[in-house]
Amino acid sequence: MLSPHELATLMLVRHAPDQIDMTRTELDTLLGCRLISLEPPCGERRRPTLTPAGASLLDAAARLERKRRREGAMPGDASPG
Repeated sequence: MLSPHELATLMLVRHAPDQIDMTRTELDTLLGCRLISLEPPCGERRRPTLTPAGASLLDAAARLERKRRREGAMPGDASPG
């Protein structure tokens, strides 16, 4: 299971890979789980990229969140407050 920090790092790899600090320890875990890979260096820097498994994990998490929101908005639900 991924930690919240690892999941957030995976989201950063998808949406802002050039802004990730390459010394983040979460990258080692994501590499070990084969959720990301490192592109060959372009210039002086390697860039993380999602693997198909990483993209699939994020897509599944998004589907679960959409489902959770739909179920939370069902008629008859009491609104907080």
